[in-house]
Amino acid sequence: MKLRTIALAAALAAAACTASAQDKWVIGQSAPLTGGNAQFGNDIRNGAMAYFAALNAKGGVQGKPIELLTLDDKNDRKQAAANAKVLLDKNVLALYGFASATLSLDAIPQAEARDVAFFAPFSGANPVRVNNPVLFTVRASYGEEMEKILNFWTSLGFKRVTVVHYEDEVGKQNLEVVTNYLKKVNLAPQALPLKRNAPVGKAEVQALIAQQPELVLTTVLSGAAAQIQKELVHMGRMVPTSSLSFIGADQFITAAGPSAAGVSISQVVPNPTSAIPVVRECARAMEAAGIKVMNSTHLEACFGAKVLAEGIRRARKPVTARTLLEALTNLGTYDLGGYRITFAAGAQHGSKFVDLAMVTRDGRLSSR
Repeated sequence: MKLRTIALAAALAAAACTASAQDKWVIGQSAPLTGGNAQFGNDIRNGAMAYFAALNAKGGVQGKPIELLTLDDKNDRKQAAANAKVLLDKNVLALYGFASATLSLDAIPQAEARDVAFFAPFSGANPVRVNNPVLFTVRASYGEEMEKILNFWTSLGFKRVTVVHYEDEVGKQNLEVVTNYLKKVNLAPQALPLKRNAPVGKAEVQALIAQQPELVLTTVLSGAAAQIQKELVHMGRMVPTSSLSFIGADQFITAAGPSAAGVSISQVVPNPTSAIPVVRECARAMEAAGIKVMNSTHLEACFGAKVLAEGIRRARKPVTARTLLEALTNLGTYDLGGYRITFAAGAQHGSKFVDLAMVTRDGRLSSR
């Protein structure tokens, strides 16, 4: 009798959970909410949640609110993989906004096995630029970012380039992208490999200086990049430095403080102070959510959330992970309001937009 009672209670709980899920669209996310890249992860989550909250206040999509369910991966690849499994087991409608290619590596195959969209990872690295039926990006690739950066500096005659990269699968691929580009102009980069999630100090910066670079190109996170920049300034060494958007511009500026001035950072969304309609829409959503100043990470998260919501709106009924996947694949060109995303079967990397901005002395990011 007791076993039957337990079984009935479990069945009722499962039914309640299913009914609850049917009352809303649940999107799953794994992000570093704690640990060394916590500010970036929280900005991604908060930017998306702000847009969904604004949308939900107007009735949601197809009559239901969108809920973003975020699990903390502490910037750890194994934890991100485990989180992906937990989320997929909850039958989320899509996986959204994983914070890096490294955190995405083990999650994408899981999403593919379930026919669930893996949407808008915050990376332009090669592992998330492949053709995969469930993978969708809303930003330019790191190759396109690096081309913008290197075009600018090589046109000024700079030739000795040192790439600061992580000594892992994704970091080495980023170095390879630079190497392949520089081959076209008969140049070859030097490299400074770093261990991911490890502190950076004087020894690493001295190794960098020993290479006598005319340009430093950083492809690492804000913490490591800030440590390098502060140490360079402390040593009185002013080396022109550019970084991929992966750094998280506002996170880097906060971490580096006054030492950030003069560093140029590629951007894959318009300036957050831009007057284009979708930027203003996102700014209003951030303000309503209590975010006083919208940064580029918030904005990119808002863009991704808006496109994902449009996919839900266009999905055929009954809306499932599979019908959402179909809707996103067949989205075509979608104008968010002055910023366009284009998806088609086999062409699911939706944007090539890249801008190059510089950190000013007062800690702002100014387009050149």
